[in-house]
Amino acid sequence: MPSATTVNIGILAHVDAGKTSLTERLLYDTGVLARLGRVDAGTTRTDSAAVERRRGITVRAAVAALPVPYGQVNLIDTPGHSEFVAEVERALDVLDGAILVISAVEGVQPQTRVLMRTLRRLRLPTLIFVNKIDRPGARYGGLLADIRRRLTPDVVAMTGADATPYAPDDPEFTTRLSETLADHDDALLARLVDGPAPGPADLASALTSQTAAGRVHPVYFGSAITGAGVPALLTAVTRLFPGAAPARAGEPSGVFFAVRRGDGGEKVAYLRLFSGELARRARVGFWRYGADGGVVEGRGRVTDLRVVAADPGRSAGVLRPGDIAEVRGLADVRAGDRIGPGRAAAGGFAAPGLETVVRARRAADAARLHAAVRVLADCDPLVVPAGNADGGVRLRLYGEVQKEIVAATLAEEFGVAVTFAPSRAVYLERPARTGEAAEEIGEREPVPFWATVGLRVRPGAYGSGVRFTRDTELGALPRAFDRAIEATVREVLGQGLYGWPVTDCTVTLTRSGYASPVSTAGDFRGLTPLVLMRALAAAGTRVYEPVHAFEAEVPAETVGAVAARLAALSGVLDACAALPGDAETWVLRGTLPARHVHTVQGELPGLARGDGAWWSRAEGDRVVPGTPPRRPRAGADPLNRAAYLRERS
Repeated sequence: MPSATTVNIGILAHVDAGKTSLTERLLYDTGVLARLGRVDAGTTRTDSAAVERRRGITVRAAVAALPVPYGQVNLIDTPGHSEFVAEVERALDVLDGAILVISAVEGVQPQTRVLMRTLRRLRLPTLIFVNKIDRPGARYGGLLADIRRRLTPDVVAMTGADATPYAPDDPEFTTRLSETLADHDDALLARLVDGPAPGPADLASALTSQTAAGRVHPVYFGSAITGAGVPALLTAVTRLFPGAAPARAGEPSGVFFAVRRGDGGEKVAYLRLFSGELARRARVGFWRYGADGGVVEGRGRVTDLRVVAADPGRSAGVLRPGDIAEVRGLADVRAGDRIGPGRAAAGGFAAPGLETVVRARRAADAARLHAAVRVLADCDPLVVPAGNADGGVRLRLYGEVQKEIVAATLAEEFGVAVTFAPSRAVYLERPARTGEAAEEIGEREPVPFWATVGLRVRPGAYGSGVRFTRDTELGALPRAFDRAIEATVREVLGQGLYGWPVTDCTVTLTRSGYASPVSTAGDFRGLTPLVLMRALAAAGTRVYEPVHAFEAEVPAETVGAVAARLAALSGVLDACAALPGDAETWVLRGTLPARHVHTVQGELPGLARGDGAWWSRAEGDRVVPGTPPRRPRAGADPLNRAAYLRERS
């Protein structure tokens, strides 16, 4: 391991497996904490939000640094509940390695399988820590067999049931380790067959390289509460995980994987740097993909930069590759924003497929609710605003638990009590053909808007989002008027002819004009919705239902019940077969309407007798047959000119 380097480690687990307790133990054992915190007492270091302390669950990723001989390890504690996978996804994007925590009592849980599947797909170096060996009912041999069968066969136990590390020259341990490593190393296999047999140093070297490559996963047994097995785990982190990539010159690149509010209400963004350097007072450009698929850019100056450091004496003024820092001064930054060259997101989790409307209980709090949701959206990846609704705000969700968390956060941090409408699936609209409309100044009397706007809407390529182009002469409009048209087009397309977001289309400005000095940007913002919706009505739209590709692992005896339920929910089964090497577990693959994914996730434990695992991801969409579903429109309705003008007057 190189000297003076940083390793960023994520701690992941099924809910209640003990990952936050493990974080506390690691901080305590390395001298960062003088006293252990407890989840049940609400005194943990990383669960800092009131809702986290009260419920005893992790909702937002947190970072803590601990010293090790070669530098430091940054621990990123992530949520375990399945509805908070968006937060997990952002954490995966910045990790050098992961520790997957499993309860020795409950064993391999459905979310454990989901997480391990993702970690293996990413080839992210992963250690497995079997926690709670001090509890009644803790298992060893049978649990190892379950891990091999249900997670991955590429594991090797590094400690015994009592958390004592095996001696490097222990014959039984050496045999098991050699056989596991030889599955991925032909040269090592040849030595096992023909000799000379590899020695402890050879095996240690092979274990390090294969762990770093994500091919083999060492398993450590222990207890975060008593501390048993934790020293061996920490030693493994320092020896087996690769450090951050060497410093590279050039443009900085990195990810803002979390944002919180400081004591003064200012934004504090957590940035992981991959290359380059960043210092105080530097101007930073950052970007993200918007809801319509386009790139949203922002800029700002770093007013303060504090590197997360285990060494209090380290200079905090410069951020280098591998480092994580708290960055202040970027007013428009959001969790998930990136700086520098693009880097594909690590996670493979599906986008939220549910939508609700949150409203303030007191009408007088409506404005405070809108402001609070904007703050939450910047800080919390789980809060995905989807536009305003009458008297409330639309939010995208993964599930119902998020409603409880959002409600508690709004009440405790912003003083706003709220109610939620029932959740529903999110549909999309796409233009069926090309449509045009235009309106000239003075064309309709009396003149409501001192503006001329002509727009053409035509279908775009699948997945292209919303594109805005111009057929008008460059500079024909003052820049403020032009920007007002484009911004309004993108906003209005949040509600199509049936009330659903419109996507995969190109909107072209075909005509424009203004009357100086009376025309204002407000005239263009007011007229554009009327013209755009007339053009969209001429084009017509089709409503599409988002579809998820799914994969379910269930016990063999429950396949019939699960398949029948999927069919009843309009699912299409493409494959059904026994899991290789495990005749007791079957895998079902197919597609399912997104609106039913949450239902299946909720029913699967019962259908599979508590032993089902579910993965799904967005996999396109399909036209809704029959009468398209409608979503109530929010705000002034540009499809009804008279009502629209009355509401705006």
